[in-house]
Amino acid sequence: MTRLALIRHGQSQWNLENRFTGWVDVDLTEQGVAEAKKAGALLSATGVEFSACYTSVQKRAIRTLWIVLDEMDRMWLPVTRAWQLNERHYGGLTGLNKAETAEKHGADQVKIWRRSFDIPPPAIDADSEHNMANDLRYRALGVTVPQSESLKLTLDRVEPYFQKEIAPRLKKGESLAISAHGNSLRALVKLLLGVSDDEIVNLEIPTGNPLLFDIEDGTIKPTSVAYLDKDRAQPIPPLP
Repeated sequence: MTRLALIRHGQSQWNLENRFTGWVDVDLTEQGVAEAKKAGALLSATGVEFSACYTSVQKRAIRTLWIVLDEMDRMWLPVTRAWQLNERHYGGLTGLNKAETAEKHGADQVKIWRRSFDIPPPAIDADSEHNMANDLRYRALGVTVPQSESLKLTLDRVEPYFQKEIAPRLKKGESLAISAHGNSLRALVKLLLGVSDDEIVNLEIPTGNPLLFDIEDGTIKPTSVAYLDKDRAQPIPPLP
């Protein structure tokens, strides 16, 4: 059976500090490392033999995948790093504490920026210390770093990459693992389960808890989906 594992990176330092992270390259906390180790153990226990793995170009997702593969004794698996799987860019909110931002701009406005499907936050200032526009990795990849993204804009870069690079491999029967971020994984869940624009913004994906899909042969249609850590599971949209 073809399987697809979606793994949100383990807790990062800015997750712990309740800050908007986006494209800033924040590393894992000790808890995040522990979550990644458990994710690897849970995936190993399934007995699934993955053909390859994908991750973003952000260290919290990359390191999570390293730890997962180490726990699975599968560090030799091929890994593709794709900027298209990066977290959503939070624009001018980047680096701000979420609670303090709500006090400053109002909880309703922040909820619109965070949870609306197609309304991005204000653009990041060009001189912000968190502006990644001149980061070496994106210059090397020829990527124009966005100034801000909504979930829709995140989906607009995730979907073409998924359809071109990942979907054909699933259709051929290859089982794959993707280590990425809350919003890039939301985009993938929306594609796989046909979740509406209004409903997808409410989907919560826990850090370090693999979401495992069974995929119908020759398609990208899920036949079942479940979190491996039942104690930390969140509600999953129904199968289409």
